[in-house]
Amino acid sequence: MLIRLLIVAILTLAGPGLVLAQSNVVILSTTTSTQDSGLLDVIVPMFEKKSGLTVKTISVGTGQALALAARGEADVTLAHAPSLEQKYVAEGRMQNRRLVMYNDFVIVGPAADPTGLKGAKAVDALRKLAAAQARFVSRGDKSGTHTLELALWKQAGIEPKGAWYIESGQGMGQTLGIANERRAYTLTDRGTYLAFARRIDLPIMVERDRPLLNVYSVMEVNPANGPRVNAAGGKAFAEFMLAPETQAVIRTFGVDKYGQALFVPIAGKKDEDL
Repeated sequence: MLIRLLIVAILTLAGPGLVLAQSNVVILSTTTSTQDSGLLDVIVPMFEKKSGLTVKTISVGTGQALALAARGEADVTLAHAPSLEQKYVAEGRMQNRRLVMYNDFVIVGPAADPTGLKGAKAVDALRKLAAAQARFVSRGDKSGTHTLELALWKQAGIEPKGAWYIESGQGMGQTLGIANERRAYTLTDRGTYLAFARRIDLPIMVERDRPLLNVYSVMEVNPANGPRVNAAGGKAFAEFMLAPETQAVIRTFGVDKYGQALFVPIAGKKDEDL
């Protein structure tokens, strides 16, 4: 009994210190596209310098990023799967969802374009791929990109399966690499595509179609999700993403390297505005 009481006393005394130590670290769960595009390499140091906090980034698919936050293993989330995000907000796991930026998705493929996708609408392109059983690499990882892809297949009235449909289970950069090796088609966000353009030979086949809009939101994690949630740090990072200075950086990010911005800032806008 005495040993048990001593353990409880030690943990009680250590607890506040542990919480205090954690308060200097903000855990950001986000998508691989924000990492692969290089945006976080610019944004995170800005935030750390401004706030004095340290950011630990967990870069996974949006589904995983939200699941981590729901378990109290992250403090703030930057994701791009609106329907899934809204579900978590409705459940009370995430809160204060606000739009940050957007870019768009594109379908890329081998230069010869054996399936004739060039210039097609997104849903029509998927129908052509299925009819020809042309190789298509899916992320297959419950990410925001994968979620959109499945929604497009559903609109096309097709359940993709068979040897032609390859699930990588990887992030966007790796999936692009696999598609390049297999001379296959794939769906990618434009930002990651531009960041990897020099490493692959997969021209854009389908673009500028309304269903391919790719919207990113920042959400604070409900502190009720777990005892280690740094609610103050998460809120600070969310506010930083929406600040005019940060939005200005997003507006020009990629122009010097790719000749065009990789994202369009939209702080203050609502889903219906898009």
